[in-house]
Amino acid sequence: MTEPAIKAMIQLLDDSDSEVVHLVEQQIRTLGPSIIPMLEMEWEQLSLNPFLQAKIENLIHELQLESMRNRLAIWKESGGMDLMEGMWIVATYRFPDYSFAQLKTDLDQLYYEVWPQIRENLHPMDQIKVLNGVIFDQLKFGANTKNFHAANNSYINVVLETKKGNPISLCVIYMWIAQRLGFPVYGVNLPNLFVLTYKQKGLQFYINVFNKGLIFNRVDIDNYLAQLNLAPNEIYYNPCSNLEIIRRVLRNLIMAYDKAGDEEHKNELSQMIDSLD
Repeated sequence: MTEPAIKAMIQLLDDSDSEVVHLVEQQIRTLGPSIIPMLEMEWEQLSLNPFLQAKIENLIHELQLESMRNRLAIWKESGGMDLMEGMWIVATYRFPDYSFAQLKTDLDQLYYEVWPQIRENLHPMDQIKVLNGVIFDQLKFGANTKNFHAANNSYINVVLETKKGNPISLCVIYMWIAQRLGFPVYGVNLPNLFVLTYKQKGLQFYINVFNKGLIFNRVDIDNYLAQLNLAPNEIYYNPCSNLEIIRRVLRNLIMAYDKAGDEEHKNELSQMIDSLD
């Protein structure tokens, strides 16, 4: 479809005939996310028509949502190997212009700040303590305890910028750095808390990133589960998959929007997480 034809079609969104508007909206949807830049250009030129602007905004949001859903499905079907790609896809729900290239640049910059501080030939626990000092004391990453349930705690770009997040977003960043350094550090899906484990050659301990990298052991998990009246289960002690991590990030977002009374975003993300099951 030519650009003039698309522009003419967008103008018909303001038609007095609701059936015409419905047909036009359907036609625009069939063009897919590639039409978003043109919709945004038309939106900017329609400042004197707030009704038509609102129509365009809704269509842009629908198309962006479709694009995110497609990227998430492709990521899942390809094995979900790159966790940060999954985190980027989630971030585009709130920040559709945020690029994966920008995320990789931000992460590389963070790694280059951490790497010179790391020493070799240390016991794994001592290596983690050094890493803790760099991430929490020097770089000032930490828990967002004042706004624990805020949605922004789950968006990787916001957490990298503010250096405040929830347990899973902080763990994802910490884990990415640790693995880039060659440390066998992985995510563990505990009830109500996401933590990390250092696991290699018979040595395993755990890291509570939300508590500045506190190191603990399997007995501590036993006690934690007992407090919650939960029976021990191997999934609470061993690494989880990237897909499980992204599911949990989405669940955190659903909870955040639920607590904020935002039913629209809650429902959209609920449909998104259903597509991952």
